[in-house]
Amino acid sequence: MGKEELDAVSLFRIWLEARVLACTPFTIVSYFLMWYPPPFVSGRVAWYLTFHCLFQALTTLFQVPYSALTMFLSTDQKDRDSATAYRMTMEVLGTLIGAALQGQIVASAHVSPHCTVNPSVNTTDSWHDTPSIPDPSDPLSHQAKVYMIAAGVIAGVYLLGIVILFLGVKERDDPYALKSDRAIPFCKGLALTMKHGPYVKLTASFLLISTAVQLEQGNFVLFCTHAAGLRNHFQYLVVTILVSAVVSVPFWQKFLQRFGKKCAACGISWMIPFAVMLVTIPNLILAYFVSFISGLSIAASLLLPWSMLPDVVDNFRLQNPHGKGHETIFYSSYVFFTKMSAGIGLGISAAALEFTGYKPGICRQSDDVILTLKLLIGAVPAILILLGLFILLFYPITEESRKETKLALEELRRSHQSTENLDSHRKDTSV
Repeated sequence: MGKEELDAVSLFRIWLEARVLACTPFTIVSYFLMWYPPPFVSGRVAWYLTFHCLFQALTTLFQVPYSALTMFLSTDQKDRDSATAYRMTMEVLGTLIGAALQGQIVASAHVSPHCTVNPSVNTTDSWHDTPSIPDPSDPLSHQAKVYMIAAGVIAGVYLLGIVILFLGVKERDDPYALKSDRAIPFCKGLALTMKHGPYVKLTASFLLISTAVQLEQGNFVLFCTHAAGLRNHFQYLVVTILVSAVVSVPFWQKFLQRFGKKCAACGISWMIPFAVMLVTIPNLILAYFVSFISGLSIAASLLLPWSMLPDVVDNFRLQNPHGKGHETIFYSSYVFFTKMSAGIGLGISAAALEFTGYKPGICRQSDDVILTLKLLIGAVPAILILLGLFILLFYPITEESRKETKLALEELRRSHQSTENLDSHRKDTSV
């Protein structure tokens, strides 16, 4: 029976690895086709929507087992926290490298200034744009070609990352589970997950915080372009945010080890006063300073939930010692909530800008649009972050409870090993 259970677990993990490999070529193709202008015009919205949704679905298939691997790398809490910090550093660094690669490749497609002014006519219509997208009737124009080249390069980097993950990472068997333990059915496990108090509080808190970060990131370029008069600097401001986030992840890792994870969550609120200052006093030097502080806060918002989630899983394990396979349920449901926060942020931005009359492609927006951008950058994220941090105050897992859980799980593992050794001895005696 024990061998059959072990074989079942091994087959399940082989299936997960096969799923990661199987979705890789389709992910690469769907990403490339997102940047390919089809030869027809009338159905382009459906084309891009289809491949964007397909790409998001395929990346989710990869992200769930990839993020859940953290629980199978080590049983030590410090090792898992270090692995999480390293993973988030590499993810932000990968974003920076991808942005730099694509930016350099497509730079030749945007050599002319975005906006020019006709001084003889003092109207909004005198502001016009130099076309920055390919001609719909010419899918093989220069601009289309460079964007497809950039997509191919990014797809190659994605493939390289998958190969490194598959060949370089080896997970361990669940050290706390008996061979006789059975995997929790998905529906039952999901119901138990949604009833687990620490997980509910953690998810609710970072759902609000992630939505705030999505609003900040999604509207920052528009704010710099239309509301702050920093049209020629937003590329460098975005790079400042990414560099700040990369270098600050190790700082937050050390901070949470010394002062605790709930205390480190206060760093997420650092962006609030400076973002409000930028909204009220748009200034180039202040904009760079705000970008640096925003990078610090974004790094904390990325690191902390993935660092706290293993603690929640350990707490659940202690309350349900005879079940296994629940790690993927926790991680898959949390991935769902992160995707939902991105959708909520995009929906809020799109609806607000559409309601106030935002018109893409023009250089001077109306006063209502500018006011909306200021609210989406300043007031709305501030409210969401404060609400998320307020919910996090009721998160019950502290540094003391983490240590108690660690000791209890170590005792549980020793007792499981003793039970398995006793069972083996009985089988040998009977033979």
